[in-house]
Amino acid sequence: MPHTAAEAQQLDLEDSSRTERVQWLINSPEPPSLWQELVGTVKGSLLTPGKKNSSSNAKGKHAMSFLRGLFPILSWGRNYKASFFKHDLMAGLTLASLSIPQSIGYANLAKLDPQYGLYTSVVPPLIYAVMGSSREIAIGPVAVVSMLLSSMIPGLVDPATDPIGYTSLVFTVTFFAGTFQAIFGLFRLGFLVDFLSHAAVVGFMAGAAIVIGLQQLKGLFGLSHFTTKTDVVSVLTSVSKSVKHEWYPLNFVLGLSFLVFLLVARFIGKRNKKLFWFPAIAPLLSVILSTLIVYLTRADNHGVKIVKHLKGGLNPSSVHRLQFNGTHVAEAAKIGLISAIVALTEAIAVGRSFASINGYHLDGNKEMLAMGFMNLAGSLTSCYVATGSFSRTAVNFSAGCKTVVSNIVMAITVILALELFTRLLYYTPVAILASIIMSALPGLIDINEAYRIWKVDKLDFLACLGAFLGVLFKSVEIGLLVAVAISFAKVLLNSIRPAVEQLGRLPRTDIFCEVDQYPMAVKTPGLFTLRINSSLLCFANANFLRERILKLLTQDENGTEETAKDRVQILILDMTNVMNIDTSGILALEELHTELVSLGMKLVMVNLRWQVIHKLKLSKLVEKIGADGIFLTVAEAVDACLASKLAINSL
Repeated sequence: MPHTAAEAQQLDLEDSSRTERVQWLINSPEPPSLWQELVGTVKGSLLTPGKKNSSSNAKGKHAMSFLRGLFPILSWGRNYKASFFKHDLMAGLTLASLSIPQSIGYANLAKLDPQYGLYTSVVPPLIYAVMGSSREIAIGPVAVVSMLLSSMIPGLVDPATDPIGYTSLVFTVTFFAGTFQAIFGLFRLGFLVDFLSHAAVVGFMAGAAIVIGLQQLKGLFGLSHFTTKTDVVSVLTSVSKSVKHEWYPLNFVLGLSFLVFLLVARFIGKRNKKLFWFPAIAPLLSVILSTLIVYLTRADNHGVKIVKHLKGGLNPSSVHRLQFNGTHVAEAAKIGLISAIVALTEAIAVGRSFASINGYHLDGNKEMLAMGFMNLAGSLTSCYVATGSFSRTAVNFSAGCKTVVSNIVMAITVILALELFTRLLYYTPVAILASIIMSALPGLIDINEAYRIWKVDKLDFLACLGAFLGVLFKSVEIGLLVAVAISFAKVLLNSIRPAVEQLGRLPRTDIFCEVDQYPMAVKTPGLFTLRINSSLLCFANANFLRERILKLLTQDENGTEETAKDRVQILILDMTNVMNIDTSGILALEELHTELVSLGMKLVMVNLRWQVIHKLKLSKLVEKIGADGIFLTVAEAVDACLASKLAINSL
């Protein structure tokens, strides 16, 4: 039926408008190159955003912006009030009362001399205070990283036969961990940490907590001979064999008594928030009381094992102890990478949790940069890998800290302890250190969260369970590997087998949605509209998608009574979700276009994203399809295709 003059004019205007919008898409500027993105990433990590300034002092402002990005203390320090210091001082002192005994215990867990745990509570917190952006996070040694080091490094150097070589290798691993963390932050590679998914971290932490707790049976029973393996079977076997020959009842009674005291203090602190200080100072009280008991009763002569000599003084330099020419450099780098990822995962999770409570955002990349530099500095000053501790951060938050000045107060307090009180810790029983570590472990096991993961996502729970069982029955590395493998497999599964959904128009709207989710959506006769639900069209999924599209097209034609009106003449591909494409993806689209042409059909693509349209222009596919085969929205494409069909039918 021929159109009236007014209708024809209206159609011409619509066609002209659509053509103009398509030209906006086709003639869009080139996207930034890989090098430009890399430079922009580094600038974004170090510079704070601000307006461009062309005045003579622009360079000075640019330098100040750089320094503020690298040292956040220059920003918040200007607004620091004297009233804040009272809160930070009390929080820092409370934090130190928990940090001192925990640091000694974690050094013991890492198979290091006790003073190295205290050293790690001095330099890293001070560096983080000037570079970190979290207000509440408490920096120092943690149980999981300590256990990780003690499970991986002894396979290279035995701490019992070569303690100096073992300690030097720990410093080298710390150097590599700091280097990797700084690189992650500088080049915005935080996605690498995300390979340890939330579910995997939950399982890993629970498995690590049980393994750490079992390893503390050595100190609790006062055993001298103990397995170097970390799996639950080896540890329990070692305990059962050793207890028969060298179990010291006094050691066990003393350790168990204070473990009960610590757990009761923890329970009281949870029930009454005003008594948060009680579980915080309970470890220090335990150390003081147990040390007095041993000293006054000379229990060390009756089987109670004690710390003995604990070296005091400020952190000595360890630059000369870093090993870059030995036979274990590659292994040290590998352990450093694993330690870096585990430490960052815990720190960022802790930091973001408390940042959300206080209503501010934590920049993960800047946190990685701060963690990297503090561990680099730590490796040069006799520290091992430090990170944010959940238990100490919770104490810091409950104590009312306002800024990271509480970390500075804690570090100064630890320095005073190293200078003045280390000799008093000579008679501290090892069983107390074991009980302090064991009392902190329940917070790492989150059964409720594991159950929630099971209800929400079974594949996520599989990653959680894999990490848990891997750590528990094999080793830390295997647990991490299993968790990452399952999480990565889940991503790969979604990437190589993405969904392709048929779209239909919702009644009385210009909105097109999946017909499976919205049964009321109406299909357009003669048009077959599909949406590719994948952010990347690449070698891994290109052929699958091409075959899947052709199969759906064939099923649709065979599933309907074909008439001249209903026969599919145009395939509309909604590319909204496709953010990028590689040469395999382009080849698959070219082959799809060729096959459709051979079947007498036309290919139309909608909303090609910046990188995609750029690469399709370079490959000449846009020329093959033609400007009339590219649109900004599905509604425009459908209307234009219907108009062209009507024009053809009217002839």
